[in-house]
Amino acid sequence: MTFDLLPNEVAAFLLVLARVGALVMLLPGIGEQNVSARFRLTIAVLLAFVFFPFARPLYQVDAANAVGLIGMAISELAVGLALGFVARFAMSALSVAGNVIANQLGLAFVMTVDPTQGQQSAIVGTFLTLVGVSLIFATDLHHLAIGAIGASYDAFKPGAFPATGDAAALAVRSVEDAFRIGVQISAPFLVFGMIFNLGLGVLSRLMPQLQVFFIASPLTLIAGFALLALVIGVLMSVFLGSVGDSLRAIAGG
Repeated sequence: MTFDLLPNEVAAFLLVLARVGALVMLLPGIGEQNVSARFRLTIAVLLAFVFFPFARPLYQVDAANAVGLIGMAISELAVGLALGFVARFAMSALSVAGNVIANQLGLAFVMTVDPTQGQQSAIVGTFLTLVGVSLIFATDLHHLAIGAIGASYDAFKPGAFPATGDAAALAVRSVEDAFRIGVQISAPFLVFGMIFNLGLGVLSRLMPQLQVFFIASPLTLIAGFALLALVIGVLMSVFLGSVGDSLRAIAGG
């Protein structure tokens, strides 16, 4: 079966677009749900044009071999998705931290639609996610993401399907890192919640007639938001470091 309208160069470009597009759709900052799909597709096509000159020699393409083209397209999509999910899991650390912080501040029941995820989330998690996305662009981490796309061709040669065991290990490690970073970000609030609740328990034992709940709720919010204002810079620096490590992991395979 031959494709007269699909010469080798066009087929190679589509294969580059398959890898780049799958990765761009999941990258932090660019691959958020509130970013237009048309805009993401435009970014993917433009980046595919940028990477095509040096990536083209890596592709051994025969436009007449439909089975081979489909197999290479599947492998390129698999590589792009595997690497993209590594970076995407880094963003989920903020959701984990936001849920933990909201529980400590008594705001777990306050839900809002997270525009970056397209689903309901704790309001603190939504706030942290929006701040994180803004800082990714403010600190030029998206440049590192673009560089990681190009470096992925050194780690994963075109036509080679990612090993299932390695992909599973990478996914498990990414989830583990996301949960670890989320707990690290929320650690000050875990300590705050433990000390604050311990103090309230002692107070309620010393003064049983005192309505602890009516005192605890406003104090928790005031102290919690004050603590958030004090440590948000450190929290976001930890998050940006984890995102940078994830993107460097993509670049280094």
